[in-house]
Amino acid sequence: MSAPAKRPAYEPARELLRRPGYRPDMKRPPTTVAGAVLVLLRVVVGILWLGELALNWNFVATEVAVDIDGLTSSDAGVGLWIIVSIASVVLVLDIVLAVLVLRGLNWPRVVVMLFAVISITSAFTAWWLDDLDITLKTSLLTTALDTLILLALSSRSAAAYARRNERR
Repeated sequence: MSAPAKRPAYEPARELLRRPGYRPDMKRPPTTVAGAVLVLLRVVVGILWLGELALNWNFVATEVAVDIDGLTSSDAGVGLWIIVSIASVVLVLDIVLAVLVLRGLNWPRVVVMLFAVISITSAFTAWWLDDLDITLKTSLLTTALDTLILLALSSRSAAAYARRNERR
């Protein structure tokens, strides 16, 4: 019995861009499961972040005070509810996308990867402009999760599974 052939270190672009064949009975690869689980972990991190923000809201509201005409300090609670509401919608959207990725749809996989790229890019931009250090308290955990999500969902097996029902 011969060993399976190793993949070359360099592959031509036509080989990398070749569409996977029509295989509706393809089993779900571990990379797709890992990507969906990582998206759900990102949701958990978001929930923890929101909880920590709510617990420290008075400190955050006084540190990052923005003077807007007509708003008083008593309106700071409204700001918390706005942030929590928007973040909650995004977290629910992430849960829905994770389920759809697990079911094997391609467009949610692409949307999740796009969100991950935007998140990583914004963390890098904030670091580059010296506004934010990447630490465990700031964006290290989300950046690490987003990087792992990109690695898992951009793999050949995850792409082939998401596109298994496409005909040429």
